[in-house]
Amino acid sequence: MSSYKTLHQYGVGEYIVEKSTFIGYSKPIKTEEEAIEFVNEIKKKHKDATHNVWAYTVGENMNIQRYSDDGEPQGTAGIPTLEVIKKEDLRNVVVVVTRYFGGIKLGAGGLVRAYTKGAKVGIESGIVIEKVKYTEVKIKIDYNLLGKIQNEIMSLGFNVKDTIYGENVEIIVYCKNEDIESLSSRITDITSATAHISLENEYFLSEKYGKLLL
Repeated sequence: MSSYKTLHQYGVGEYIVEKSTFIGYSKPIKTEEEAIEFVNEIKKKHKDATHNVWAYTVGENMNIQRYSDDGEPQGTAGIPTLEVIKKEDLRNVVVVVTRYFGGIKLGAGGLVRAYTKGAKVGIESGIVIEKVKYTEVKIKIDYNLLGKIQNEIMSLGFNVKDTIYGENVEIIVYCKNEDIESLSSRITDITSATAHISLENEYFLSEKYGKLLL
């Protein structure tokens, strides 16, 4: 998998219907243990709440999916919360929707709509992003080529992670895997094949509207 959607940060949003308050919390996580820890944290924070409904997915292929109605009628809370995560196609995300009952019953359909909305406002507050696989491309050149290479990298729209000054200059560039060949070819051309190009670590980095969030 070269990319997947998740959240950028912790988020919280509030939704009120028929005097019941629904507070949606969301957070990006890496493991099921982190998801459970967040659920317990929100439960502790809102131990006086009527319900703390939760759902999460873990893994780039959503291989782990869990949810809980936390006392609400079966199928009216946990599953709708999980379905919002799945509809957004989010990986490695946990959502908790806390409810403070306002005295007016919502009915099964009303609960589904309310928990769906609660999950949505929580997720929107966390900011949906795309995790895209990048490789560090290390470009080792002589000092007399530094300005030329820096200008070329900038004009091509690549992000520089680091520049290391030693006997030679090493420029480390974040590059999408599908762009490695074109970048390497361009650097080879403008340096008359004197640049030493090597591929280093791979990462999933955050993008929003195609722009890196560093």
